Amino acid sequence: MNEFVKTHGLGNEYIVLDADAIDFDLSVDQIKTLCNVHFGIGSDGILLKVPADHAEFGLRIFNPDGSEAEKSGNGLRIFSKYLYDYGFAKKKDFSIQTLGGLVHAHIVEEQNHRASKIKVDMGKAIFKPKDIPVNSDMDLFFDQPLEAGGQQFIVNCVSVGNPHCIVMKEELNVEEIKVFGTFLENHPLFPNRINVQFVKLISESEVEILIWERGAGYTLASGSSSSAVAAVVRKKGLVGNSIKVKMPGGELFIEIDDRWEIQMTGEVKEIANGKISDEILK
Repeated sequence: MNEFVKTHGLGNEYIVLDADAIDFDLSVDQIKTLCNVHFGIGSDGILLKVPADHAEFGLRIFNPDGSEAEKSGNGLRIFSKYLYDYGFAKKKDFSIQTLGGLVHAHIVEEQNHRASKIKVDMGKAIFKPKDIPVNSDMDLFFDQPLEAGGQQFIVNCVSVGNPHCIVMKEELNVEEIKVFGTFLENHPLFPNRINVQFVKLISESEVEILIWERGAGYTLASGSSSSAVAAVVRKKGLVGNSIKVKMPGGELFIEIDDRWEIQMTGEVKEIANGKISDEILK
């Protein structure tokens, strides 16, 4: 009872729990404690396995501040590895239900009968501002000026099951996104807050990005962020259908078809597993 698995996808780490195998309520305070590196296990979020109505497995995703996320690309790969490695998924292809929609996962590679590389169907890129959501009546919220934290940004917005704000840059600066990420995330234009990416175009098939994740802050890697960036630069005609996305934590490969359906492939590695102490839960 109360067992956990901690896994990372390119340095973006999650604690995985099974709702049927814990005897405590996963409250906001509990989430904050478990994700705290000093007082808990330490994590960028929690993935909770729950029953599903329209898929083989259900997933709820919690940010370290206790808020709930619709979708996470790294989280989905981590969760898929957990399902496969621990015997819940009996085959290499299976479906997962999230708040951001239905996702299909495929185990691409395995080592010693454990999943090592996973492809997930991230769903369709949505560009209509009202559906992202962005407080705008425009048909497309691209190349729009936005003031945040006293600085002017040119932003492009998209949803891949969760909302994203992309800023194209000539050069990337980690300190800049750490300073201004929170102002962009919480801008009144975004009613559900928003994930933020600063993007440098490398070639017609490669981009480099920095990430400020809604509810988590500066993050080494993000699958949904990679998918969102790929969709925006593809929509702008800057890249083709296959894009390599480079992040401080590593690389992901994104494929986008003509219907704007997105597939993402990347590695995942388990860090640790064990039992949560009763002392922490109290």
